[in-house]
Amino acid sequence: MSAEPLPTSDYIGLTKVAPFSRRGFMTASAAVTAGYNTLAAGPVRADAIETETSGLATGDVRIKVADGEMPGYFARPAGVSNPPVVLVAMEIFGLHEYIKDVTRRLAKLGAFAVAPDYYFRKGVDLTKITDTPQLLPIVNSKPDAELLSDLDSTAAWARSEGGDASRLGIIGFCRGGRTVWEYAAHSSTLKAGAAFYGSLVDPPNPVWPKSPTQLAGEMKAPVLGLYGEADTGIPVATVEAFKAALAENKKTAEHRTASTPTIARATARTRPRTPGARCRLGSGSTGC
Repeated sequence: MSAEPLPTSDYIGLTKVAPFSRRGFMTASAAVTAGYNTLAAGPVRADAIETETSGLATGDVRIKVADGEMPGYFARPAGVSNPPVVLVAMEIFGLHEYIKDVTRRLAKLGAFAVAPDYYFRKGVDLTKITDTPQLLPIVNSKPDAELLSDLDSTAAWARSEGGDASRLGIIGFCRGGRTVWEYAAHSSTLKAGAAFYGSLVDPPNPVWPKSPTQLAGEMKAPVLGLYGEADTGIPVATVEAFKAALAENKKTAEHRTASTPTIARATARTRPRTPGARCRLGSGSTGC
């Protein structure tokens, strides 16, 4: 089954730049210094940030899924019993070094973090594709049902390896932010999530039955969503409409949630972020 390569809001946010005056605190040269290259140069540089692994157990894994074995990467504190499990949902650029580093940062905080390579069935290494439009037909054809099953399998793998999946969380970036919301509406065992960016309304796609906004009434766990006021891909009005839908869910749903999308203002000095990350406020960059 295929899906049309329609522009998604995460892609729009990557390719359209807000007026410079709203993001003047982070120049293009500063972004390069921080270790992130431009969209034209491809996904995040492998040497952007590297968290050292002392005190951690890390490595590549193979996770059993319905139709085979899915690659992944994990990091956990060494010698710690029953650490909480955190799923790391990547963006459209594949299982690259930044995502692996996020798992190590989470492990430094005491979590058993796992990043599944859920696009593996496409038969291409997404980390090698530097032209973003080439990625869209590939990643947009990933069925939500398969994605959610892959995440369930990842949580089950972490449990089998000694993780405490009764304390299950998920964190995602850009397209992975959408994944967080989708999973929060799917999983009855998820305890919390954090979405750094992530589309809330999707273009028509036969393999994505419902957008996060359409699933607002089905959220089963609290999620913190971080969005940028100056972002060109996901307007503030879209985030506010989603917040209103979530508020209605909070009033009427059997599973009362505290999901809260937050608008990060361009005037803010800092924004909540994974420890060690350097983010451009309001950006769709995979560095956020």
